[in-house]
Amino acid sequence: MPPKKQVEEKKILLGRPGNNLKSGIVGLANVGKSTLFQAITKSNLGNPANFPYATIDPEEARVIVPDERFDWLCEKYQPKSRVPANLTVYDIAGLTRGASTGAGLGNAFLSHIRAVDAIFQVVRCFDDAEIIHVEGDVNPVRDLDIISEELRLKDIEFVEKALENQKKKTRSGGNSLEMKKLKQEEATIEKILQWLKDGKDVRKGHWDPKEIEVINPLFLLTAKPVVYLVNLSEKDFVRRKNKHLPKIAEWVKEHAEGDPLIPISVAYEERLTRFETEEEAKAEQKSVGAESALPKLIIQMRKTLNLGSFFTTGADEVRQWTIRNGTKAPQAAGVIHTDFEKTFIQAIVFPYDILKELGDESEVKAKGKMMTKGKDYVVQDGDILLIKAGAAKA
Repeated sequence: MPPKKQVEEKKILLGRPGNNLKSGIVGLANVGKSTLFQAITKSNLGNPANFPYATIDPEEARVIVPDERFDWLCEKYQPKSRVPANLTVYDIAGLTRGASTGAGLGNAFLSHIRAVDAIFQVVRCFDDAEIIHVEGDVNPVRDLDIISEELRLKDIEFVEKALENQKKKTRSGGNSLEMKKLKQEEATIEKILQWLKDGKDVRKGHWDPKEIEVINPLFLLTAKPVVYLVNLSEKDFVRRKNKHLPKIAEWVKEHAEGDPLIPISVAYEERLTRFETEEEAKAEQKSVGAESALPKLIIQMRKTLNLGSFFTTGADEVRQWTIRNGTKAPQAAGVIHTDFEKTFIQAIVFPYDILKELGDESEVKAKGKMMTKGKDYVVQDGDILLIKAGAAKA
């Protein structure tokens, strides 16, 4: 007998499924969140102010994702319309000690974090007598401990409620398949609760697919991926030194190993936005000797969210589409139009790198690098696609 074909276990990711994922800017009050939001979104939304809770309702804006591939394709095709990829960013009210029990804007703040898919956590490392620190002095490691603990305490509250509800379902007992499934879910919830009570974040656990199916509907705060942004003074950012940086790096290694840590100067980024043209801003960066960190953190957040891109090209339009890495061709087609997923026939695919190397689509075709792919093809970051689909049924 031939060996049984192994069924590949489908990898389930922590977090919401889908491509339209959102990130939130989080931190204690007065650490530079709203100013960063204005700089990154190039807008006047948000409310930078020298007092806690200047931001109450979260602001939302879309940020253009910098991508040299998109720029090159636009130069090549000179299309009538150019549509880059976007990343949705929220400015969320400042957290305070005791937020998990409702202090400050605690409950509202934490519900706003539940609504996003990943976190930019801003940590203050600059001294400024005019900008009040809610804890009295600048101590980033203490601030990291406060935020970490508040998010975890709120998750414990969420999970305890979920466990209570699950126990109501399993109380009647029995050995039906449905009851066995409910009891397995209860055991998973108890495991999550213990993990949190041990002082660990859910995103740092090794969970199997069935456990992740239980975790995701809970929308836990500590399950969300984090990018740490260390807000320095302009002087420290330019000279690439700050007395707090080694301690922050040590804290991240101990409590959140593997999470990205990006130094940034929000004051510097805000100053760069005041220049009238991009050329003037770039000249200033060259003069100062420090590049803006904003492109780096936007690209890092997309990577953290496990997002990639494919392109559609032509004289009418060059567009960059956002998908979750691992997306198959019909689902990628559905990002363009929902009907395309239902009526998908095939996709003509060629990688951006091949097009750039050969210079022209006719050359790509002549060299046999233009591929015809079906429903099982996993779209790769940087693919250029032409979707073929049938007519939608009325």
